[in-house]
Amino acid sequence: MKKILLLLSVTAIMVSCNKTDGEFKIVGTAADIDGKTIILQKQDTVNLGAMVNIDTVKVENGKFEFEGIATEPIIGMLVVEGKGNVDFVLETGDIKAAINKDTLVNSVVSGTYNNDELTSFKKEITVIQKDLSVKSKAFQDANMDKMKEARAKNDTVVIKALVDQHQTIMKPLADKNWQYAETHPKSFLSALLTEGFFFIEKPEVARIKKIYNSFSSDLKNTRPGKAIKARIDAIENIVIGNVAPDFKAKSPEGKEISLKQSLGKVTIIDFWASWCMPCRQENPNVVALYNEFHEKGLNIIGVSLDQPNDGAKWKQAIEQDKLTWPQISNLKGWQDPIAQKYNVKSIPATFILDASGKIVAKDLRGEELKAKVKELLGA
Repeated sequence: MKKILLLLSVTAIMVSCNKTDGEFKIVGTAADIDGKTIILQKQDTVNLGAMVNIDTVKVENGKFEFEGIATEPIIGMLVVEGKGNVDFVLETGDIKAAINKDTLVNSVVSGTYNNDELTSFKKEITVIQKDLSVKSKAFQDANMDKMKEARAKNDTVVIKALVDQHQTIMKPLADKNWQYAETHPKSFLSALLTEGFFFIEKPEVARIKKIYNSFSSDLKNTRPGKAIKARIDAIENIVIGNVAPDFKAKSPEGKEISLKQSLGKVTIIDFWASWCMPCRQENPNVVALYNEFHEKGLNIIGVSLDQPNDGAKWKQAIEQDKLTWPQISNLKGWQDPIAQKYNVKSIPATFILDASGKIVAKDLRGEELKAKVKELLGA
């Protein structure tokens, strides 16, 4: 009995010394830069274009370490003082970082599945990019005058032909991205690449959906995994003839406003932002349209994609542009849940609804928008 209790005690100690879910440890080497600062960053989950500082250490005896918690894989960055950045995947486990002070791009981050995959992928992509860069430059040099002449004449046929030819040259790079995502259902990189496929001019939605369906449950539950699912749902649901999904957010005054309570005989959902110049340039036309037809049943609800901490700029733009209809925003930029629900990838973007709340048209502007509103109102 004593032996069993001793064995259980030893087992408990061993288990307690192991990493718990979410713990990471980064052990780094960085020769000849003792005393330099290294900042550990992670991607901002609201503003994906920004990085957030987590911790800072100094290199001592050619080494550095970080420890912390990562609840799920996320893009990480090691910012080396006076040198630049090394990107990697911040995730649970023991991560090794070998910093090359002379050429940071040759630094290697390894030790966990996603970082080993990312490092391997980078090596393969580098080979492809070197080959394509030579071919791309040769094509551009050979067609520079032709492109200049076409632009001067606004010859869209020639311009499109040249762009298509260049895209054909670069196709092996796109093919590699697709091939990787289709064959690595557990890799965080697959989720990042697949999320990016939506921003191709004509996304292959069926192909994207097939890749997503192959993902492991863990990968589906990451931020990009959830974003992919939201995009797929939006594309499948936000089609002409379907009822527009309800949503709600707060007005500049802090009042919660929903689409449902904003519906009229005709309703325009207007996605815009204070920083979007095409949106601001279009606003006078929308104001004129609203002033002319609001009394006859036209309602508008504005959804702003302004960034976090830009509430003041949003309010100022509403006042300057004389937008008198309901305005709401989550102040989350492109991560706005309403924009994701409606698969909005560029602004201005508009959805025109009939009296029953069904989507009858998208992205109409100017005279086309006015004609559609008049038709729906019977004006």
